[in-house]
Amino acid sequence: MKRVLTIEGMTCGHCSARVEKALHALPGVKAKVNLSKKQAIVSGNASDEQLTKAVTDAGYKVVSVTEKKGLFGR
Repeated sequence: MKRVLTIEGMTCGHCSARVEKALHALPGVKAKVNLSKKQAIVSGNASDEQLTKAVTDAGYKVVSVTEKKGLFGR
């Protein structure tokens, strides 16, 4: 299942790389962070709580977690 995390606090490429690294540290999780959209597209079996904790521990705030719908996530 793919999910979209909306994240507050990312202001630069270093921020988005830090979030991506934190999410990749979870077993079986793949993530792609989009700084301009303030979002991460995440796949894997981690729970919403695990994903949120990883982002929070990296120093950022998860505003929402939603299931990715459709081919382009719309």
